Amino acid sequence: MTVTVRFAPSPTGHIHIGNARTALFNALLARQNQGQFVLRLDDTDTARSREEYADAIIADLRWLGIEPVRIERQSARVALYDAAAEKLKKAGLLYPCYETPDELDRRRKRRRARGLPPVYDRSALKLTSEERAALEAEGRKPHWRFLLPNFQSDPFETRRSDVTWMDLCRGEQAVDLASLSDPVLQREDGTYLYTLPSVVDDIDLAMTHVVRGEDHVANTAVQIAIFRALGAEPPVFGHHNLLTTASGEGLSKRSGALSIGSLREQGLEPMTVASLAVLIGTSEAVEPKADLDALAAGFDLSGVSRAPARFDPADLPALNARLLHHLPAGAVRDRLVALGVSADKTEAFWAAVSGNLERFGDAKDWWQVVSGPLTPVIEADDAEFLKTAATVLPAEPWDGETWKAWTNAVKAETGRKGKGLFMPLRKALTGLDHGPELARLLPLIGRQNTLDRLV
Repeated sequence: MTVTVRFAPSPTGHIHIGNARTALFNALLARQNQGQFVLRLDDTDTARSREEYADAIIADLRWLGIEPVRIERQSARVALYDAAAEKLKKAGLLYPCYETPDELDRRRKRRRARGLPPVYDRSALKLTSEERAALEAEGRKPHWRFLLPNFQSDPFETRRSDVTWMDLCRGEQAVDLASLSDPVLQREDGTYLYTLPSVVDDIDLAMTHVVRGEDHVANTAVQIAIFRALGAEPPVFGHHNLLTTASGEGLSKRSGALSIGSLREQGLEPMTVASLAVLIGTSEAVEPKADLDALAAGFDLSGVSRAPARFDPADLPALNARLLHHLPAGAVRDRLVALGVSADKTEAFWAAVSGNLERFGDAKDWWQVVSGPLTPVIEADDAEFLKTAATVLPAEPWDGETWKAWTNAVKAETGRKGKGLFMPLRKALTGLDHGPELARLLPLIGRQNTLDRLV
């Protein structure tokens, strides 16, 4: 059996870090098992779904390193849902209901007043064909509810029907269907709510595992019942904890908070974002991983905490810096060349500056320091000192030992030492009072640039 998982966002906004966590969990599970990752766009909400959001979701996943083996759109699969609905109707498991929202609300209130759970009372099942015809003659169109299984003869006082499953994140789970109303699967206009299309797609696309947020736990019990009603074995489920903002608020595509696009625009590395999104709120230490294979190696859904995890974007810069510091030059060569770094100097340049980067884009500023033009910072008291330093500048070729040899010569010539020796040289050569080791930077700057900046 090939492990097959899916990520099923609705293209009604930009996906945020919480959505990405779900996508990454599924992608990592697929990688661990040499399986397949499917992107399913739940785009049946024609009023709010947008093609630009669908395109952005695909781009965001690709930025994170996730490439689906196939992309499906629910809007193109309605015939499958119609066939499944018809099958359930013929089996008497999908039944028509005619109540208005106001009528349903009054019934719920009456049940609460009697101390009973506010679940649907199934009165529509008692309607005769004549009564249904009369309601339709009034202009009412039915919505369709799924008949939850295995209730006892008194459906509201004594019924109990537990649906159980072994959850990859939460362990053994049980939901009593008696606590739930028969769910509406089809609206009055014939369109479908989320539940039925999701099950039909999971069957048709041969999903073996469904990993999603814990807000779907109650949905899972209903969906398992629908899987079985359609003659299919349910997949393995896993419900992970949810991410919140640093202040504990929920995430929303509509608000745009912590969208993947906004994090990308901040110049963060995709694996920085992926590492924090996956590892926060788990038993694993949060540390940057080089790629998704490395992240998958230690990934374990059973180690996901039950408590919500707070995603603090303030943690990202330091994590991003740690990731950059350990990236080999070969992994960034093309990106450095795109920034303007000479192809033959990428390795030496990266070795010199990577330890000082918070974001990769900062490397462009350091290349400007190396190649110029640059305005040196020369204090009045240091002008003569720097002219003297220029007179003892070694001849090329330069290497990693040139800085030490030169500063020793300057020290012997001027008597300066410590900060009084090194800081004027740094400010003249780089225009800054901080930065990478000059022993590595000096050979990149070169002798002529050094002379020009000293005098």
